[in-house]
Amino acid sequence: MIPEKLRNHLRIPAMVAPMFLVSGPDLVVESCKAGLVGSFPTLNQRTVAGLEQWLVEIRSRLNAADAPFGAQFGIHRTNPRQAPDLALAIEYQVPIVITTLGITHEITDAIHAYGGLVFHDATTVKHAVKAVDANVDGVIAVSQGAGGHAGTINPFAFLTELRHVVGDRILILAGAISNGRSVAGAIAAGADMVSLGTCFIPTIESMAPIEQKQMVVDSTAADIVYTDEVSGIGASFLGQTLKKFKRTNEPKEKFDVAEEISPKLWRDYWSAGQGVGGSREIIPARMLCERLIEDYAVGLTRAETGAGRRTTIVDARAQGTIQGRSGR
Repeated sequence: MIPEKLRNHLRIPAMVAPMFLVSGPDLVVESCKAGLVGSFPTLNQRTVAGLEQWLVEIRSRLNAADAPFGAQFGIHRTNPRQAPDLALAIEYQVPIVITTLGITHEITDAIHAYGGLVFHDATTVKHAVKAVDANVDGVIAVSQGAGGHAGTINPFAFLTELRHVVGDRILILAGAISNGRSVAGAIAAGADMVSLGTCFIPTIESMAPIEQKQMVVDSTAADIVYTDEVSGIGASFLGQTLKKFKRTNEPKEKFDVAEEISPKLWRDYWSAGQGVGGSREIIPARMLCERLIEDYAVGLTRAETGAGRRTTIVDARAQGTIQGRSGR
């Protein structure tokens, strides 16, 4: 269930996923102004001082009418930035804190103290149970087909199992969602929100290099390779970039955040999810958001009336299936 303080600022129940080396202030701000939650990994800024500058910039460019933004934090003993980054989140009262790898009651208590929300990435039911035990506000079900570190469970199966685990908390589906009709389908299947990433890589505001953006546009689901041989954890990559990857039979001795999020690793081997085929051109993020909103209305109406009749954004608004906001 989406709390009213968040729901009232959304034009569509969706967030733009925090993507390593892709998400920055411009993409976050444009997404929030369009009515979606914009987010970024804190480690996209290579220093604590740089992260503080980003938080100041993002807050200065958003206003009370915009959707809230989120920042992702890697919670792991090998992350030297964990404590200082979280301290900045508390100081600047980041509206939505997204945690990955781990989560504790101490973290959720600190974020809740200033009124923030905590969402946690989960690729298994076990991860989701731990997150619920830590009193998170929402669980992001990172399912099969997601870009970056992805799960292996079918999205519908994952939603079915997690709905009972999550209860009345926010359940967010991530994985191969690239258009508004898929958003509507996820909501109909039991999700409260969705997280979209790959379709935002080829946007003007994305920090990805132009070559990566074009490769996403030119690729299909058949180009996506899921492997743990690159980073030690299962992740989805554009297969074209793995041609020069040298595989080794030597397993990693231990997980290390600094090595895992090495800019060189993700710079050389580009990530994308199975929804890559939904991208057809490089466009402004605001335009993509508007397309998602309109397509979401179509998806809702198809679910209500069946697939036999097409509808328009005007029809959907008249029926009250989506909410418009003034000034948008």
